[in-house]
Amino acid sequence: MKLISWNVNGLRAVASKNAFAWVDEIKPDFLGLQEIKVKEADVPNEIYKLGFNEISLNSGLRAGYSGVMSLAKFQTTTHKGRFFDDSEGRVLEHHFGDVVLFNIYFPNGQKDDERLSYKMAFYKAFLAYCDEILKSGKEIIICGDVNTAHTEIDLKNPKANAKTSGFLPIERAWIDELLSHGFIDTFRHFYPQKTDAYSWWSYRFNARAKNVGWRIDYFFISNGLKNRLKNAFIMPEILGSDHCPVGIEIELG
Repeated sequence: MKLISWNVNGLRAVASKNAFAWVDEIKPDFLGLQEIKVKEADVPNEIYKLGFNEISLNSGLRAGYSGVMSLAKFQTTTHKGRFFDDSEGRVLEHHFGDVVLFNIYFPNGQKDDERLSYKMAFYKAFLAYCDEILKSGKEIIICGDVNTAHTEIDLKNPKANAKTSGFLPIERAWIDELLSHGFIDTFRHFYPQKTDAYSWWSYRFNARAKNVGWRIDYFFISNGLKNRLKNAFIMPEILGSDHCPVGIEIELG
């Protein structure tokens, strides 16, 4: 199966740019979208023509903010965020076979200390929930915009951003903790030392053209899925958002 995740930073804007044209060629089995910023009634018609059998939406309460959407070619049992107050529409949780697949738009902590605290509380609650799922015998796939670059090779200017949310020690330490609880960063599994591989670029200063970016979009899998993982990739050639899609190929039932 080919699974792809993309923070679209506005579903209607991306659809209006014909920025999903690649879907017909790549043919993902699952497409997790974050920061869709729409209610169900406002989903563009183009989305329903992409060839997916199941479409799930969690738009949250605030209009024009956050929200996640999952499109799948297989059937799942789907839940909205069950481990945290999900009024912001950040989580879709899909159960199928022995797998729980999360499509998540993790909070951004750059606004102020309150939002950073919210982000860290979200991180903590999510990891505790994952621990419970693993103990039940299920395997886990996590995809989405994590809003944190893990190591210095995951962003162009680590020293300049050492005190910026998204690269703070406490945020990076959470990814360390996630990995220590039995998860694999799929991209680093295949490309442990690869540099200049980013998934987000500021709209300012011509950052994307210069490839001054951050890798903040991930697929993590639990260790029990390691032998089923076949590939991981980033798709910087796909335009339409300040993020690009990331993905994996994995054998699932």
